[in-house]
Amino acid sequence: MQVSSVCLNDRHNIPQPGFGTWQIDDKEAAEKVQFALKAGYRHIDTARIYGNEAGVGAGLAQSGLAREQIYLTTKLWNDDQAYDKALAALPASLQRLQTDYVDLYLIHWPCPAQDLYLEAWQALIELQKRGLARSIGVSNFRVEDLQHIIDKTGIVPAVNQVELHPYFQQAGLRAFHRQYNITTVAYSPLGRGALLNDPVVQKIAEEHGKSAGQIILRWHMEIGTIAIPKSANAGRISDNIHIFDFQLTQENRTAIAALDKKEGKIFPQPDERNTPHAL
Repeated sequence: MQVSSVCLNDRHNIPQPGFGTWQIDDKEAAEKVQFALKAGYRHIDTARIYGNEAGVGAGLAQSGLAREQIYLTTKLWNDDQAYDKALAALPASLQRLQTDYVDLYLIHWPCPAQDLYLEAWQALIELQKRGLARSIGVSNFRVEDLQHIIDKTGIVPAVNQVELHPYFQQAGLRAFHRQYNITTVAYSPLGRGALLNDPVVQKIAEEHGKSAGQIILRWHMEIGTIAIPKSANAGRISDNIHIFDFQLTQENRTAIAALDKKEGKIFPQPDERNTPHAL
C-alpha cells in the first residue's frame, strides 16, 4: 500500500496519516511501532515527555526498514526551552531513538508564561542547520505565538501540530496556516473516540462500507491535515491506515463540516494556565 504525502514549505514530504505513540508505554512501544510499520504507516510521532523514545527507537531499528523509509517526529518539552538546553535536548532524544536525525522536531507547547519559546525556536533553527532535524515546527501554538516567532526570526514553521477533529475544526488557525503555508498536523483526530459514535459519521460510514474512524481520517486527508491517530489495538491500527480506496462526497464533507461546535475542544488551551499537559 502506498501512503500519500504532503509537501511542506521547506520542500520535504510528510506522509499521512502518521502513527501516534502518546500513552504507549516504553516497554510496548517497540512492538506497536513495528506493527504500525508492517501495516503500512511510514510516519511515527513521539515526544520526549511521552517517555517512550527508547522503545520507539528500538521498534524502528527492528523493523527491517531503512531509516530513510521512515518519517520520524519528536518534540522538545517545556523545561528544555532555554536556548542551550534546547540545543542539548535533541541530541539526547536522538540517542534514545537510535538515529542521527529526526525528520521533524517540534516545540511541544508555547508556554507563554515562561517567555522562552522564541529562544527555543532560535535553537531549532540552529539544530536544523546542523542537520539534526530535517524540518522544524511547533505544536499547540496559537496565531499570536506563530506570528511572534515568524516576525522575530523570519523563519516559518513547517508544521503546527494541534488538536483538530470534526467537533473542533480550528477554521481560524487553519486559515492562518494557509496564509503562511504551514501544514496542519492533527492530534486526537478522532476526538478521543467520541466521534466514532456520532450518528452523522456512522451514516456516512454505512454509505461507504467503512468504519467511522476511516471516515474521519479520510476527511482529514481530504482537507489537507496530517492526522496522527493513536491506538495500541492491532485491529484499529490496521483499520486507520486503510483510507486510500474511497473518497467522500461533497454532501459527506458538508455534513462533517456542520459537526464543528464551540464546546468541541477536549484538551487544554495552550496558555500559561495549562502548559504542563503532555500531548
